[in-house]
Amino acid sequence: MKRICTLLLAAALLFGSVSGASSIDFQVKGEWKVGFGAGDTAFINKQRESSGSKTKVNNEDKLAAMQRTLLQIDAVASEALSGTVFFEIGDTKWGENGSGGALGTDSTSIIKLKNAYIDWTVPQTDLRFRMGLQGVTLPNMAGGSAVFDTDAAGITASYQFNDAVGITFLWVRPFNDNFDPNVADNYPTRTLLNKSDNGNYLDNLDLFALLLPLKFDGFEATPWVMYGIGGRNYANFVAYRGGELGDGRPDYTLSPYPAAMDDQAFARKQAYGSLFWAGLPFAITAFDPLNIEFDINYGYAESLGRYDAVRRNSDIVRRSSSERSGWVAKALVEYKMEWATPGIFGWYASGDDGNPKNGSERMPSIAPFGNFTSFMGDGPGWAPDGSYYDRSTSYAGTWGLGVRLKDMSFIEDLQHTFTIAYWGGTNSPSMVKYMGSAYDWDNGTLEGPYMTTNDGMVEFNLGNTWQVYENLTMDVELGYIVNAMDNGTWNKTRTGRDTSFEKQDAWKAHVIFTYSF
Repeated sequence: MKRICTLLLAAALLFGSVSGASSIDFQVKGEWKVGFGAGDTAFINKQRESSGSKTKVNNEDKLAAMQRTLLQIDAVASEALSGTVFFEIGDTKWGENGSGGALGTDSTSIIKLKNAYIDWTVPQTDLRFRMGLQGVTLPNMAGGSAVFDTDAAGITASYQFNDAVGITFLWVRPFNDNFDPNVADNYPTRTLLNKSDNGNYLDNLDLFALLLPLKFDGFEATPWVMYGIGGRNYANFVAYRGGELGDGRPDYTLSPYPAAMDDQAFARKQAYGSLFWAGLPFAITAFDPLNIEFDINYGYAESLGRYDAVRRNSDIVRRSSSERSGWVAKALVEYKMEWATPGIFGWYASGDDGNPKNGSERMPSIAPFGNFTSFMGDGPGWAPDGSYYDRSTSYAGTWGLGVRLKDMSFIEDLQHTFTIAYWGGTNSPSMVKYMGSAYDWDNGTLEGPYMTTNDGMVEFNLGNTWQVYENLTMDVELGYIVNAMDNGTWNKTRTGRDTSFEKQDAWKAHVIFTYSF
């Protein structure tokens, strides 16, 4: 920390001298986070072999202590021109050498560039641009974005016609020049691509979105559409990355099949495939303090080829489509009172019909960030393995209903939020025949658990925030999930019938101190 303070002081002196010479106003913002987390977030406890032996599935640490530092520097020339750079220093796990938290604490590999962009306005107009690495969130209401909410490289252009109507155009390039076929050769079951494809060829993914923000008295909405085009090799790169994008949010939820299916041979024939999304989020505030929110999304990912879906416990092979399309609808009704804001929320999403030959009926997504709940939503914290996470979900293939008491306060500067939610599945149990094991229910496609109509879970969350000082907060959260996975659905369809799985409930607890300046 002494070195960080020294660097900040040196930077302040340098920026001060530059500011005086060029009339640029440098502004520094940031935050320190120090947290302690405990829990077991796996839904599978032990694997039983036919011999009778048992193997514990999750052997990760149950306790972690972490810290993270965020530093934002703005160079402001005027209201019409500015630049921003955002550094992330961490995650530093206490005691871990690789992250700089072991004895001696030195590390040179934990400083990451989070955002770097310029904001400028076309002279004599209201047309504004943001160019560079930036946070991108597609319009959403009632439970967060089910499609895209993360940092990405791109250009945002926005124009406000009047107080009620605006328009925004967005181009984002999430992936390009990353795929290496030599690395892919290490995964022979996933490499049936055109052998003439060299590294970084046809591995780009580009997204183009048009947003129409509307805001009137008592009503606001932002209808939007997004078109994407992806080369046949971008999906290979994304799958090999293992789902690690930025701070750990999902990054291959375009996969048309459950997790185990990406181990099957997948032949891509066409060079590019189209993608499409549309959304209609709106809120009714005319009856304040009653708030009503609704959001519906549709998504489509064109097939890039076909793959072999092997029916477990048999020799049946179905040549199946990699197309994926579906929809999600979400709603929230809440009433603000002096002591709390009670509310009820729910969602329903289309699910797989059990026939892989016609593709997947779950809505595709890029980086979803559902936030109705904390355990399966956007609650920040440190996982027991030491990674800082904002666990999220796209809601794809699930339905749910929940109630919450938000921002309860009985003591000054202390607030509580209590949530209970039931999660159910909308995927056909027949689809499990083409999956590997109960691990797929546990991990799904990094969008949350893959749940059939026979599966369910009940989630409890209690979040508490204490405003210790004006710039210091203390967050304490407890979460528990009652696991109602159907053993019969998953254990009867395992490979070879020589293993079975014991389910378990999941839980977490964390304390996070945040100093913001």
